[in-house]
Amino acid sequence: MSKLPGMTMPDQIQNGGIFVLLQVMEQKVLDRPFELYVADMDCWEQRPLVYHFFEIVQILEGSGYREVNNNHFPYQKGSIFLFTPLDCRGFDIRTPTRFCSVRFSEVFLGQCRTAGEKERTAQWLRQLENIFFHHNRFRELKIQNPEDCRMITGWIQNITEEYLRKPPLYEENLKHLITLVLNILSRNVSEQGIKDHAKDEPLINRILLYIHENIGFPEKLRIGHLARRFNLSPNYVGEYFRKFTGESLQRYVTQYKIRLVEQRLANSPLTIGQIAGELGFTDESHLNRQFRKYNGLSPSAYRKSAGGSR
Repeated sequence: MSKLPGMTMPDQIQNGGIFVLLQVMEQKVLDRPFELYVADMDCWEQRPLVYHFFEIVQILEGSGYREVNNNHFPYQKGSIFLFTPLDCRGFDIRTPTRFCSVRFSEVFLGQCRTAGEKERTAQWLRQLENIFFHHNRFRELKIQNPEDCRMITGWIQNITEEYLRKPPLYEENLKHLITLVLNILSRNVSEQGIKDHAKDEPLINRILLYIHENIGFPEKLRIGHLARRFNLSPNYVGEYFRKFTGESLQRYVTQYKIRLVEQRLANSPLTIGQIAGELGFTDESHLNRQFRKYNGLSPSAYRKSAGGSR
């Protein structure tokens, strides 16, 4: 994958609109809070990867299928995808493909100057996460409004130009531009009716949504409880979960918890003990051990490095 400074962006969305795939295994972690790449691919030789960051992908040239959890969704020139942390992503390329990838973490969006701004950002991130994780993540969302399509395309072009030129205050501008894109995407998710598809959700999707909704209640995430809840054999729950996500149930739950801890450390005034209680850790010491295991540093050190509230 290479960054190409001489890239050009399409003037308009082609073939009827923007497609956004909101989906849920090799891990890939973002080295910096924000990155932008343009890449050319004739084939995708890697296995699908789990990415621990948000990613907006715009297809500049080519066609094929975007692979997510063994599901395949078509893409073409002009398609735009949004992926959230812990989503598993890959390509099935049919014609040579060129794409622009905008990658960022919650830490990037949560870089605030005042306590009031930090609290508003934290609330916005929670609302955004709730919208995206409650959307049917195994189907495509087509943004029908041509004006929304034009706005998103224009903002991605602005993001690219700001990132490549790096003028004064460019990081602040990038954050605002990305927020605008996410607001339009979340509006379209909400307008299609999050609850309308609840009965038609694939089983794995319903399990994932249940995990997200009950992440602070460990007793509800035990194998026996999930087996009863979703009418599965206790011996099959783990196998089924790994089949569709590529990782163990326990690892997924832990990683999701740690990501929520990171978000709260960076964007909220909650103490580490309060975060531990909210997310179902036994106590602050338990949270510290788990966090250090996955991040290599303590929650307090992470909060300091992210500029979070003490």
